[in-house]
Amino acid sequence: MGRLTRLTSGDNFFEDFEVGQTMRHARGKTVTVLENVNLTNMVMNTAHGHFNEDIMSKALARTNPEAAAARSSNVVSYGGVNFSIVLGLSSQDTVENALAEIGLDKISLKFPVLHGDTIYAYSRVLEKRDSDREDAGIVVFQHWGLNQNDKLVAELQRTALIKRRAFWEDR
Repeated sequence: MGRLTRLTSGDNFFEDFEVGQTMRHARGKTVTVLENVNLTNMVMNTAHGHFNEDIMSKALARTNPEAAAARSSNVVSYGGVNFSIVLGLSSQDTVENALAEIGLDKISLKFPVLHGDTIYAYSRVLEKRDSDREDAGIVVFQHWGLNQNDKLVAELQRTALIKRRAFWEDR
C-alpha cells in the first residue's frame, strides 16, 4: 500500500461500491445556533425564521401554544445547513477517495429542522460506471438525512469521481 493510499480508508474505492449498497453513517450532528445563524447570515438570507427566536416563538405561540412551550427553540435551520450536514456525515464512507464532486442533484428538504435537532445520514449507491479516466470511475449516491425522531429532513443525490484501487493502491 502506497503512502497516499494509507491516508484514507481502504474500503471506499470505486471497486468497493455496489449498486444497491446501503450505508448508515456512524455519526450524527446536532444543529446548533452557531452553524445555522452563521451560514444564514453569510448567504444573506434575511428570513426571520432562521435567526429570530423572539418572532418565531411569538408566531408559534399564536398558532400552537403547547408546541411553543414544549420546544427549546423555534428557529428553523436554513436548508443549506441541513443538506450540508448530510453530505458531511456521509463523506467518510462515500467520497473519501473522490477526485472530484461532479454534481449535487434532486435536493429536497422534507421536514423542518430546529436548533437542537440531531441529523443522522444514510446513503445508497444508485449507479456505478466507468469514466473517461483510467484512474477513477463515477458513482452516484442517494443521501438521506433523518432527525432524532426518524423523520426524513433532507434527501439529495451526489455524483462523484472515485479513485480506482487498482491505479492508486501503490501510490
